[in-house]
Amino acid sequence: MQLEKIDKNIYRAGYVFDEPYALYGGQVAAQSVHAAALTVDAERKPHSLHGYFLRPGNAARPTVFQVFRDRDGGSYSARRVVATQDGDVIFNMAINFTRGNESPDLQGPTAAAEAEIRFGDPSPMPRMFSFEARSTDQPFATTDYPVRFWARCTEDLGDSELLHICALTYLSDISSGLGAFNTEEFKSGSSLDHSLWFHRPVNMNDWVLCDYAPRSAAYGRGLYTGDITTADGVLVASVAQEALFRRLTPEQLQHYRGIGRQKKD
Repeated sequence: MQLEKIDKNIYRAGYVFDEPYALYGGQVAAQSVHAAALTVDAERKPHSLHGYFLRPGNAARPTVFQVFRDRDGGSYSARRVVATQDGDVIFNMAINFTRGNESPDLQGPTAAAEAEIRFGDPSPMPRMFSFEARSTDQPFATTDYPVRFWARCTEDLGDSELLHICALTYLSDISSGLGAFNTEEFKSGSSLDHSLWFHRPVNMNDWVLCDYAPRSAAYGRGLYTGDITTADGVLVASVAQEALFRRLTPEQLQHYRGIGRQKKD
């Protein structure tokens, strides 16, 4: 999450790998949250963000984040962040901050609150740097990524509420809730846009349950929504994401069929 200030409202993140791997969307989103937070009062924390993935990023290239201070009111601050690599915009985000106000603390039912969710074996998932995941019972038949799983950050985040929020943002893009819609010919692909609402403080060094559900797939796009809750059922965040949902090319189809044969063997 480290960022270097290179000018007023402009920050830079170094490269992640020496090899040109695809830049993980959750990382650029989390770094955008951090950049925006550096321009608001420390007492104000994010309550929602809405981001668009515009171009693939390169993990072997630095990323520059420019923050636009749209408004600072009595209780809320609005920011926009534009992330670029080599002058091309790869991601943009609108994010709002608040100092919070007194109100009743209420929530609807969640999976973790309704029933005891099994804490299973370690779950091998991609891009889980400084995180670990555990499997659990799946509410839908999935082929690639789990739609319900436990996760936590393995790095000590200390007592910085902002760091825990950034870690939650990083985690929120790690899987896909569209697995139940996948078929042999059609599968979900790259993320198009991502929304996250932060309801309550969270300790990302403790286990949280990510519980996603598919909502729609049509016209080449799929939408899923989800809850992120603590082990005792407290809803800390809600997520919604739209991703590509397209027919596989012959090369992709051959690749997935090969994976299926390996699993059977």
